[in-house]
Amino acid sequence: MLNKVDEKDLDSYKDIVDGYSLTGYKVLCMSAIEGYNLDALKELLQDRTSFFAGPSGVGKSTLLNAIEPDLKLQTGAVSTKIKRGKHTTRHVELLPLKTMSGFVLDTPGFTSLQFEEIEHDLLKDYFIEFHKYEGECKFNGCSHIHEPKCAVKDAVEKGNIYLPRYNNYVTYYNQLKDIRRW
Repeated sequence: MLNKVDEKDLDSYKDIVDGYSLTGYKVLCMSAIEGYNLDALKELLQDRTSFFAGPSGVGKSTLLNAIEPDLKLQTGAVSTKIKRGKHTTRHVELLPLKTMSGFVLDTPGFTSLQFEEIEHDLLKDYFIEFHKYEGECKFNGCSHIHEPKCAVKDAVEKGNIYLPRYNNYVTYYNQLKDIRRW
């Protein structure tokens, strides 16, 4: 989900939407404040238990209030001083979506992602778009970083895997590789 999207500016999000769509994820552009595309979100949440997670200040609680006004969740503005959200949601809460016959977990925002518990050589398993290339690389146990004849790197070059997402993989891989494990 991309919140705080100006409907008149949808073209500026096209690369992100198309890129993440390559993974098989459904990407919704919406605006809780403007009410844009909220029906599509309601449809996704209908009869399900879901969760909202993301950085502070992206409007998770605001979106929930927009689709289920009786929730009356506390929201806050992004801090002008630190340019981030102010953590108005302080705990995880399971909330009923009465108009959609479902439930949603509203979660506190975060400022960074940390993957210390994942071994660097297993990170590739969390990138679903890599799965269909499994077994096509020249080397067993290919990290998809530096090996020649890597099917994942070839897919990135051909535009079949979203380059910014692959770059995130490389960054996370290198961070995890540098963690000392005792």
